[in-house]
Formats: sequence, C-alpha cells, structure tokens
Amino acid sequence: MSLLAAGALQGFHCCPFTWQCHSKGSHEGRPGMGLTAVIFLLVLASRHQPTAGVGHDPLLVVDDYEDGGIRLKCLSERLFSEAQLLWTDSRGDNITGTPLSADTGTAGVSSSIVLKAGSGNSMSCRILDKQLKTSTESSVAIADAFFPSTSPWLAAFVVILLLSIFLVLAAIYKIRNNNKEITRAQNARKQIEQDIDELKRKLENEDAEKRIENVRNELKFRKARSNAVNITLDQTCKHPNLCISDDKRRVKSADKKETALKAMVVATEGFPDKKHYWEVEVGNQSQWELGVVSENVRNMIMNNMGISPPVNGLFSLQYSQGKYILTGREDVSDCKQCSVVGVLLDVESSELSFYSVEEMSPLGSVVLEFTGKLYPFFSPDSSGKWLGVRPVKPQTYDPLPQGEKEINK
Repeated sequence: MSLLAAGALQGFHCCPFTWQCHSKGSHEGRPGMGLTAVIFLLVLASRHQPTAGVGHDPLLVVDDYEDGGIRLKCLSERLFSEAQLLWTDSRGDNITGTPLSADTGTAGVSSSIVLKAGSGNSMSCRILDKQLKTSTESSVAIADAFFPSTSPWLAAFVVILLLSIFLVLAAIYKIRNNNKEITRAQNARKQIEQDIDELKRKLENEDAEKRIENVRNELKFRKARSNAVNITLDQTCKHPNLCISDDKRRVKSADKKETALKAMVVATEGFPDKKHYWEVEVGNQSQWELGVVSENVRNMIMNNMGISPPVNGLFSLQYSQGKYILTGREDVSDCKQCSVVGVLLDVESSELSFYSVEEMSPLGSVVLEFTGKLYPFFSPDSSGKWLGVRPVKPQTYDPLPQGEKEINK
C-alpha cells in the first residue's frame, strides 16, 4: 500500500493530487521557504508478514530547519510497549533518532532526526510490531534545493562588502588627514599674517622712534650752531711741518713724508666758560684729528713745537681708516665719512661734542677734565690737502611738523 505522508502536524500541508507540500509557517530569510516548496515525497509503505487486523503506517512530518539540515518527525499510534521505531538512510544503514516523548508507558511511538544535504536526501521510518511480528515503513525524499545552502556569490559579496568598508574607512581617514593638513596650513598662514602685522607695527614704531630721534638730533644741532664763534689759527703754536694760510683759517702738511696725526696747530682763541661752536672742513682726507687742548698742553707745544703733544689734556675726535675714534675709546660710530665737522665746546657741562654738518647728526662726545682755558686744535693728514675752519653762516630750516614740535617740547 502506498501512502503520501503530508506534513499536516507542524511542518507542511501536502496536496495528494499535485504531490506538492506547502509550508504553513513563515520561513522568511531561509532559502526555498518563502515560495511554494515543491518537495517530492516518495512514501512507500510496505507490509511484511501481513496478518489479520488493520495496519497503522507511520506518519512522516517535515518539521523545520535545524543545524544546517531539515528535521523530520516520525509518528505512530502504536505504544512504545507494542512497537519499535527504526530510522534507515538511503544506504540502508540504521540511524538512531531522538524520542519525542519520555513517557514510554502510554505515549505513542515517535522520534525525530535531522536530515542534512549530502546524506542521500532520503530517509525511511520503520515501525516493528512486537506482538504481531509485522513492520510498516514510510519514506521521504527531499530535493537539494530545499536544504540550507550558501550562495556561491556570498563570498564575492562579502569580499566586495569588506573592500567597500575598507575604502570608505580609508576615504574617511584621508579626508580627516586632509582636513588636519588644511587646518594646520590655515593656522600657519594666520600665524604668518600675525607675525607680518607685528613686524609692520615694530617697523612703524622703529621708524617713528627713528624720526623722533632724528628730530631731536637736528634740534640739538641747531642749538649748538647758535653758539658759533670765530676761530683763527696761531702761527706761533704749530708744528714746524705745518703750513698755515694767509687768512689763518686753513692748515696743511708741508712735508708729505710726515707721519699723520703727529703735527697740529692750536687756535688763538681760548675758552674758559660758556658754549662755543665752530665748523671744520676736512674734505676727503683719509685721516685727521680735531678737538681741544688744555692751556698747559698749548704752552708746552708753543715752547717746544717739534714734540708730539701729550695725551693728558688733549680731547679729540680722530678719523682714520674709515672709523671715528674719540679720546680714550675705540670705534664709537659707524657713520659715513663727512666733509664738514661741527665742534661744540660746552665748558659749563664739561663736554665736547662733534656733529656731521651734512647729516645734522651727532658723531660722539667726550667728557672734559681740565683746569684753565681750552683751545681748539687741528691736525691734517700728510697728503698736503687743506684742512680749515669755515665761517658758520646762519641757515634757514623748514618748520617742524606739529607732531614733532610736541615731541621736542
């Protein structure tokens, strides 16, 4: 007798006309369970050693997916005490199933087993009647399409997915790094702009301070020039190798072999007090010396005109080898060479100051320590060029701007 085992209990509803089983439950996400599942069931019920009475064939139920396979249930009305249930695979090997009920006294014979792909796809359930010495059997065959399986495209999909995730993360990392670089570049640019602004402010302040200093120096020069006096050279107080002009305002070396800065001439005028200013044209002489000597040094030169003047009692500005050197000091100014030097003797303040007339700026000053009068002196180089006192003429100056007037106040 043939029997179509329809999964009517829990798994499938089977149609005896089309031999198709339809799933009652929803198996969304499982391959083959969302659509009508066509399972070809071949249920062969064979009776061995038939005897009188009605036979009961086992009922096979396709239950659910489990552990990578499909769980099958075999049910019978026979009691455990009357019958025995055996599972047999497609090769005829007996397989131990799992009893569905622990009550062996009153419950019917039932068991379940998980059928996996590759195991022959068919399974038989046999019921052995211990009393009647008969057996009945039901079989089921399930196509491979209904077993859970991994799509061949899944690995490629996973690789593409992982690669996409990696590319997205790499893009995010690159964008973040680019944003950091842009931020650092913007911050560096802002810092450079701030440094430039700060430098501009410093330069503006320095320019303003320089202008203020120039104005102050010019004012000092104007005030010094207002104390101009007339200076003449003393023919009786000069070195023998020096020659004085007829107007007694210029002097030069008569012996070009004479070593420079050893021959000098002293002025006729001596100043015991107050302020006195005069200007000297030095031209482009390579070296010269200007200043004042004390009355004792003047008398010493006058009595012995062939000797070099002593260091004590002599206060001067010397120009040699492109440098200005004050008495008792090293190079004190890097000013460019000037052709006219202004000299201010401030006896009251015990200070001797020197100015560049062209620049109207100071060249330096010397503190005086003396007694008696102070006399101007002049020492040209040995080139034979004239070095002379020039008259100080009144000059007109452009009025100072209002802001600079306030500064000078």
